[in-house]
Amino acid sequence: TPKGEKKQVQGAMYKAYHPKMVEAAWYEWWEQCGFFKPDLTSTKPPFVIVIPPPNVTGALHIGHALTNSIQDTITRWRRMSGYNTLWVPGTDHAGIATQTVVEKKLQREKGVTRHDLGREGFLGEVWQWVDQYGHRIHDQLRRLGSSVDWSRTAFTMDEKLSRAVLEAFVRMFEGGCIYRDNRLVNWCCKLKTAVSDIEVDYIDIPKRTLMNVPGYSDPVEFGVLTSFAYPLEDGSGEIVVATTRPETMLGDTAVAVHPEDSRYTSMHGKFVVHPISGRRIPIICDAELVDMSFGTGAVKVTPAHDPNDFTTGKRHSLEFINIFDDDGLINANGGPFEGQPRFKARITVVDLLREKGLFRGVTDNPMRLGLCSRSKDVIEPVLKPQWWVSCKDMAAASCQAVRDGTLQIIPKEFEAVWFRWLENIRDWCISRQLWWGHRIPAYYVVFEGEDDKSSGRPGMPSEDMTRWVVGRTPDEARAAAAAKYPGREFRLVQDEDVLDTWFSSGLFPFSVMGWPEQTADLQTFYPTSLLETGHDILFFWVARMVMMGIQLTGQVPFKQVYLHAMVRDAHGRKMSKSLGNVIDPLHVIEGISLEGLYDTLAGGNLDPKEVERAKAGQKADFPDGIEECGTDALRFALVAYTAQARDINLDIKRVVAYRYWCNKLWNAIKFAMMNLPPDFAPPAQELVAASCPEACRWILSRLNNAIRVIVQAMEAYDFSSATQRVYAFWQNEVCDVFIEVMKPVMAFDDSQPHLADAKRLTRETLWTCLDCGLRLLHPFMPFVTEELWQRLPRNPALADVPSIMLTPYPVPVAGWDDPAAERAVEFAMSVVVAVRKLRSDYGLVKQKPHLYVALTDVDKAAMLRGLSLEVATLSTSSDVTLMAPGEAAPLGCSVAIVDEATTVHMLLKGILDPALEIAKLEKKSAEVTGRIDQIKKKMALPTYDKTPEDVKAADVDRLSKAEAELAAAAAAMDAMRALLAAS
Repeated sequence: TPKGEKKQVQGAMYKAYHPKMVEAAWYEWWEQCGFFKPDLTSTKPPFVIVIPPPNVTGALHIGHALTNSIQDTITRWRRMSGYNTLWVPGTDHAGIATQTVVEKKLQREKGVTRHDLGREGFLGEVWQWVDQYGHRIHDQLRRLGSSVDWSRTAFTMDEKLSRAVLEAFVRMFEGGCIYRDNRLVNWCCKLKTAVSDIEVDYIDIPKRTLMNVPGYSDPVEFGVLTSFAYPLEDGSGEIVVATTRPETMLGDTAVAVHPEDSRYTSMHGKFVVHPISGRRIPIICDAELVDMSFGTGAVKVTPAHDPNDFTTGKRHSLEFINIFDDDGLINANGGPFEGQPRFKARITVVDLLREKGLFRGVTDNPMRLGLCSRSKDVIEPVLKPQWWVSCKDMAAASCQAVRDGTLQIIPKEFEAVWFRWLENIRDWCISRQLWWGHRIPAYYVVFEGEDDKSSGRPGMPSEDMTRWVVGRTPDEARAAAAAKYPGREFRLVQDEDVLDTWFSSGLFPFSVMGWPEQTADLQTFYPTSLLETGHDILFFWVARMVMMGIQLTGQVPFKQVYLHAMVRDAHGRKMSKSLGNVIDPLHVIEGISLEGLYDTLAGGNLDPKEVERAKAGQKADFPDGIEECGTDALRFALVAYTAQARDINLDIKRVVAYRYWCNKLWNAIKFAMMNLPPDFAPPAQELVAASCPEACRWILSRLNNAIRVIVQAMEAYDFSSATQRVYAFWQNEVCDVFIEVMKPVMAFDDSQPHLADAKRLTRETLWTCLDCGLRLLHPFMPFVTEELWQRLPRNPALADVPSIMLTPYPVPVAGWDDPAAERAVEFAMSVVVAVRKLRSDYGLVKQKPHLYVALTDVDKAAMLRGLSLEVATLSTSSDVTLMAPGEAAPLGCSVAIVDEATTVHMLLKGILDPALEIAKLEKKSAEVTGRIDQIKKKMALPTYDKTPEDVKAADVDRLSKAEAELAAAAAAMDAMRALLAAS
């Protein structure tokens, strides 16, 4: 099929379902026809959703596939349900992540750093990366079937969104919401930048532990508490403190005790002498910081390097002494330790305390350690002049939006998390010491005659924070400075820093609509309808969008938030490249060999040791590679998995099972095409169920039930229930029952009017179920449903509708509900199940015994009489005879009790020779017994303890299966002996 043209499906169907063949061409045709675009003139209610923009750092992973499968399912369902839908795609520039990846690439391929290239040269390399991987991400979204409006594609660094970022910063600065302050940040010494809270991974260290830290050749010790003494200034004694970071004592400016701790009452108001710098350090009383029961009850206070100490320092107006430079080396404030790496200083400071006789010991201490998620360096709290967003008022408004119902969070349990975070929110540091990102539109005023040093230098502790001006352009900033300092000559120095990525991401729902301009999109599609994302970024992204939306537009940016679970591997582990368990959705869609998986590691950024570890993980999880599953099976599996609580343990075998289920759908349509005559005309109106055969009335009633359950589940974002019901309708009701029972109907003699009428109604019912069933399934499986729907004869009412995605989503039909038919078929199926159990017990495969059914319930007898052909068909029986009350069954029958009023007799006489079957089973039992004895003999050998564990496990498995086989043979022999006795 030429690209963008509609696939021709009039020819014969393939023998089996092939994902690659089925999925070909449809997406290009959908996109070419503009089916994904909203109609700006439509009177339909809008449904709007924006994509959580994936980081432009590489390919999409399976977590992105989950997000986009859910979002596309919702969007397609809403489109079919009569909404004017808009789903906006986009990517995020991902400042620190992208800069880190590109720096690694440059170092690996060219042996250069960003500093070798300079800012402009490096940014040119990043833009090349963006061009390469941005397109790859778009291609993956297309492969996933995402029905996004590509004409509105956004990138957080494009011109439109960058303009919104500038406007937001300026407005928030002018409104007092953004300010400059010297406060603690999460500092990554390896990357030389502040990082956000979400970019800090915390690990628990239970005891003394040695860890590798970037930049250090020797492991660093953590999980210990070092105690040392501060001598009192008046010579009257000492006070002992304990710390996990002894190097920070170089910046201590107080020792705190609890005001009610009698041990230190005599020391209130006194001073200690810093044993290295000689500074006088006050002993302060602070009930908020000090826990009397922990350690010595005395706490060293380092306001410039600890969050709790920082607030203590503010309360007591303490001195703030920063002891680290940007590389994590001790600065001039560290005296004799200047120039030492922080963790080397940890050792040398303790050594000096020993020399001075002030060291008091080391003990194990459980602790949490923050690591930079990008570099794995240990995060250092450092005092830095940065730009901050005041969050308290915005957070209060965001809480109120949830309380008053303006914003709904689903699942509701996450409301508690929302309130807990926002009610305890701290101001947000938005400065990042990077090159890639939105450069902060703030300018430092340097007066004529000043050099950088005398002006205070931006970013240094001596910086004069009153000198900053802000502007959308340099000219606007210059005008602001001239108004602030009239008559003075000056030059402006723009801040070198860029904004935190979450700042631009926080504007995404309205910046993509053209804000701050009052565009048609903004007026029509904002606020958006829904934000769907993972629960892990509820605070880091969702809350920021809500706060900034309220602040800048006066409205919440979306009306609902749906939070899905996190995808983990089949073992419940977080997906990690170094573990080799990260799954590329295209590998599941297309299939890939184990060797192919290995090859993907070679092109990554992993070091050789990590590559080998990842290969081992891949071999363990995918010893035979990954089978081709196709997009539809992957999407359906991911959406079905949303029933799991907060984690999704993805097992590829489940995706493979849905791929084979697609073959079931394929065969159902193929059966229909074989049994619908060339001149078949679908009913122009809904079928009148009352005139249909009972099996048809039953399936129409079940279809009505499926429609109700699925729509109700979709309204509640209960995708697991929706997928379960649509699967059950197709698998258990259409394929396993209705198609099977209609096969003999298709053989009815057309010359007899009542039989011909039954055949016609059965065909129309089949078409109705397939048409509605495909439309029910389409939001989950867009490709296979489009292909199959296009092959079905067209309903006259939808003759002009080009695609299944534009058809109406099914609604229940009045008159199709039939509880009586459902009860009758349910009872008939209980008889079928009993017969199938008997067939299994006697090993029947193709034989068709005669059934005799004894019933003492008149109503059940009537039900079975009307469905005897269906029971015979589904139970592979030659005929079904309802026995008269008191009538005896023929000799040679096996018996099964269905319920207290129903007994089934299956005639085996003439079908099986019990004596011959017993002989076969005895021979088989002897063979299996021999196998069991052989395995047990092996396991009893004295040397068996030395056998490898995997071999032992295999032996246990073989033994278990053999014993089960022997038990089954014994049960079958008992049944045959009973039959022999009855004969």
